[in-house]
Amino acid sequence: MNFKLDKITRENVKGLRPYSSARDEYVADGTEMVFLDANENPFDNGANRYPDPHHRNLKYALSERKGIAVDRMLLGNGSDEVLDLIFRAFCEPRIDNIITLPPTYGMYSVLAGINHIDNREVLLTQNFQPDVAGILKRTDENSKILFLCSPNNPTGNSFTEDKVVELLENFEGLVVIDEAYIDFSDKTSWTKRLDDYPNLVISQTLSKAYGLAGIRLGICMASKEIISILNKIKPPYNVNDLTQNHAIKRLQGEARIRLEIAEILNQKKLLMKVLKHVPFIEKIYPSDANFILVKVDDANRRYEQLLKTGIVIRNRSNQPLCEDTLRLTVGTPEENIKLVMALKAIN
Repeated sequence: MNFKLDKITRENVKGLRPYSSARDEYVADGTEMVFLDANENPFDNGANRYPDPHHRNLKYALSERKGIAVDRMLLGNGSDEVLDLIFRAFCEPRIDNIITLPPTYGMYSVLAGINHIDNREVLLTQNFQPDVAGILKRTDENSKILFLCSPNNPTGNSFTEDKVVELLENFEGLVVIDEAYIDFSDKTSWTKRLDDYPNLVISQTLSKAYGLAGIRLGICMASKEIISILNKIKPPYNVNDLTQNHAIKRLQGEARIRLEIAEILNQKKLLMKVLKHVPFIEKIYPSDANFILVKVDDANRRYEQLLKTGIVIRNRSNQPLCEDTLRLTVGTPEENIKLVMALKAIN
């Protein structure tokens, strides 16, 4: 491995001094104090004070659950902010490039465009695995980030360990593994391999398995050195108090989270059995996520038919290798019954 963090970090970021907020200079320890340092409205309404810019209590809760030290963790306003910070710390506009593997999560390409970074696309293979030789062939000295979404969206499958290891050992930039759906998979999270690969960055979220899409909380886990660089450019109050407190409360209900995940996985298994008997479904793809990708005879027609029955799904036919496919999120038992009834009723 020929990875050097200093080599891929933007020059302007290396010497950057992050903004120091009032809550950096004085950290509350529980003692009753009079806070006249941050120009806040003094009248308590539950949200009149600035939030902890370092999200300490939330990080401690996440650290306990995920087994990752707090100094190897950065939190963002959703995973999209985390990904954007990685772009801004390591990719020089108009010069550098990233590698993405369609079909995949669309925000990688959007963020590349926003940051004026060339997005070099290397299609997954027919069985939705990384084309390692093709990826390495497209890289050059300005290839800063390789994005791997595993389990992948929209295909639902996980990438095999041997292919990911080969990329980690041969790609000289950052390898960002987006694990938004890892809690639904029986595969081991790549967070367990952070000590093995200094170029490994993991992105996770509380939007899926934790049921907190509405509060917008993304998690980045990497080496202390990478996290330190990202902290330089992180907005001081990027995760608000309401989000932090709600996330902490949700994390305290670990037993309920496990039950919800188990129910979703059970419902997915039942759905897959039923989908096999729907005449216009031609293929059901393996899924390690909370959704199922299916190939149908006419995706546009079936999508419109389901809409008319009050069922909203995702037509993924505009994605490479996904012609005439529909993505079905696993809902509650009641919602899944409605989906099954609708699928059986249309022809």
